[in-house]
Amino acid sequence: MIAIKAPTDASSAKQALSKSSAVIEQVTKALAAKCSSGGKVSVSKMDQNQLVQYQIAWLTSEQRIAENFIDYAWNDSLGTGELEKLMALVFAAEVVSHIRSEFSSRPTEYGISTQDLVSKLFDESTNKFLEEASAIENYNHIADLIVSLGHFGAYGLSEDHEMFRQTFKQFAEEVVAPKAEHVHRHDDIVPEEIIQGLRDMGCFGLCIPETYGGLQPNDKADNISMLVVTEELSRGSLGIAGSLITRPEILSKALLKGGTDAQKEKWLPLIASGEKMGGIMVTEPNYGSDVAGVSVTAKKVDGGWSINGVKTWCTFAGYANLLLILTRTETDPELKHKGLSILLAEKPSFPGHEFDYKQDNGGRISGKAIGTIGYRGMHSFEVSFEDYFVPEENLIGMESGRGKGFYFQMEGFAGGRIQTAARANGVMQAALEAGLRYAQERQVFQKPIFDYNLTKYKIARMAMIVQASRQYTNTVAKLLDNHQGQMEATLIKFYASKVAEWVTREAMQIHGGMGYAEEYAVSRYFVDARVFSIFEGAEEVMALRVIAKSLMDQYSA
Repeated sequence: MIAIKAPTDASSAKQALSKSSAVIEQVTKALAAKCSSGGKVSVSKMDQNQLVQYQIAWLTSEQRIAENFIDYAWNDSLGTGELEKLMALVFAAEVVSHIRSEFSSRPTEYGISTQDLVSKLFDESTNKFLEEASAIENYNHIADLIVSLGHFGAYGLSEDHEMFRQTFKQFAEEVVAPKAEHVHRHDDIVPEEIIQGLRDMGCFGLCIPETYGGLQPNDKADNISMLVVTEELSRGSLGIAGSLITRPEILSKALLKGGTDAQKEKWLPLIASGEKMGGIMVTEPNYGSDVAGVSVTAKKVDGGWSINGVKTWCTFAGYANLLLILTRTETDPELKHKGLSILLAEKPSFPGHEFDYKQDNGGRISGKAIGTIGYRGMHSFEVSFEDYFVPEENLIGMESGRGKGFYFQMEGFAGGRIQTAARANGVMQAALEAGLRYAQERQVFQKPIFDYNLTKYKIARMAMIVQASRQYTNTVAKLLDNHQGQMEATLIKFYASKVAEWVTREAMQIHGGMGYAEEYAVSRYFVDARVFSIFEGAEEVMALRVIAKSLMDQYSA
């Protein structure tokens, strides 16, 4: 079958992707024209057909990731070879097939004629590429190459970043993984051994400049280090390791964006050393992704602020002793998100599922962990504030920071979203490894289930998805290093979160009945993966309000 020889040439894949990209652009322009009012994209008009808006966000994410995958696979300096090239080609074929299938199902709603679509995406050369690249022999060959080479594709990291990865990979395998199942099954807390180990390794300072005691170079950002560490820790366990550096990431980014020099000098070294463990308090019972609706208030009092209200889904809020709280400091309701500020509140660390702390002046903070099906260890709390006092100097940015909390928070969320993609990549990698291992061990009808081509198809497709997601995550990290890529960070979070459910599901399916039993970690990967599309921004909001709107804004003038 000539498809096996495909890695020698990327031209057919690039040509097909170029055509699908042009069609996506044509459709996006048509949607922008349909949804524009007065030269601007109207959200209310977008909401008249949320399905096509959601799908244009999804198809764009697939398109960009496929293009990036081809560029990575044919960059020989990254250590790529036959495996990576074949995976990139097959992945590109899947993406183009999906794009033309979706558009052809409702062309009128997408603003494109059937004739136009057929001429641009169903031409002879595209059909030929899709048929050859999608051949089952290619999936079989990918799976066989994975086994013979002993890896799932080159990471393409620098020597320093690869050293980082290996260091934390070892920590995850030797310290984190052995404790992961116990914590998950018993809904226990993160072992102190893990927290202290990460303190000793400087892990909490990954996103903090060296000036303030962190590991980040002073002269440039380095998001790749944070990503490779996050992925390896998540591969060991999402709940007791992979998410531990998310809160320091969001907290430090907000401080670096809006804090005064004095605030940076005070708090950043404490965060970097792990002396101050952060908790992020944004979501409220009635306001999740709609951050502008935040209703927890901070009233000016003598010497500081008095906080009242309820926050929810506050991960690690019990153990944390430094809380970032997005509050409404301005009383004018018309200000909406411009009436929000960020306060840093201190409290004692509580290791259990509940806490209740009263200040000497009568202020009170209390919280209770919310039971969840997965993502256990750090616990997510609902937290109540009653006249909780925060000193005046703990308002990020001081007076000049009033009303700017939303923007400081968004700076932290961009980092949090790309970090979520890395967490998803880590959980997917763990599931992929478990699926392959079990497939080689389990015998059905006198041969390992790996030898059946449906299993090889699953393994190959899982590996393609994980590698494609990982490589685009790294590309977006470089954009963020240069103060770009805010929308792309949301895009990869959206993509990685959703595909993580499929990858972990297939790994679980390969295990058959044992995948449904708690005896194997693969069941944990499955329930942990479900949280990605919900936290750090629900996928529907990310697709409709961030990605689709950003795409159409380019063509609305």
